[in-house]
Amino acid sequence: MSKDGLCVIVTGSASGLGAATSGILARGGARIVVNYSNSKNEAEATAEACRKAGAKEVVVVQGDVSRDEDCKKIVAAAAPWGKLDALINNAGTTKHVAHDKLDQLSAEDFQRIFAVNTIGPYQMVRAARSLLEASAKATGKPAAVVNISSVYGPSGAVGYSAYGASKSGVLGLTRTAALEWADFGIRVNALLPGGVLGAMNEGEHSGGVLDETPLGRRAHVDELASAVAFLVSDDASFVTGTELVVDGGFRTR
Repeated sequence: MSKDGLCVIVTGSASGLGAATSGILARGGARIVVNYSNSKNEAEATAEACRKAGAKEVVVVQGDVSRDEDCKKIVAAAAPWGKLDALINNAGTTKHVAHDKLDQLSAEDFQRIFAVNTIGPYQMVRAARSLLEASAKATGKPAAVVNISSVYGPSGAVGYSAYGASKSGVLGLTRTAALEWADFGIRVNALLPGGVLGAMNEGEHSGGVLDETPLGRRAHVDELASAVAFLVSDDASFVTGTELVVDGGFRTR
């Protein structure tokens, strides 16, 4: 399965990495479900950019991945294609709380972060299984799932206890799903970005990331999107259950 002409769902694709990934796949003539939770105007702009870039079809669907019924709705948007070649679980959220003020991180905050970052990808993979399996049967090649984790998953970061824990959970989910779903012809991998220009936590923790990154800068979303495109392409056809770290050397510090 080439990355050209894929049928793809990208959650949280109104902006950032999701939008950049959608754009790269659009240039290969993909059919794309663009998903958003609250940012409708940005999602429509992403969709229009994808159409101009060469996407064969773009569908915009509102849905909060923490809600199982919304996950089913997002997947249903791809059902007319009869298959799903790639699912990119990019939607995420966080909250920064100083480590000496943990009372500012409520149980509800923790549960919300886990619901979006960890339970959401699980619900999406579960909802999409039949379409992913249909792709594997139709093409004779594995379908692909890419879960967006973070270097903070295995490494941790001060002020991001809930976020780091949720992204660590994504890694466990990725490895387990890769084992469980191989029989269905589905590959499951995780991308671990480091510091990213324009990321949702850039203003709160970016200084430390920049200081501790050997390459001395934050990543551009297009660099990360290219890594996602690799993971869904034929070039990664024998890659499953693994973690692709794109962090400028941050984890080597």
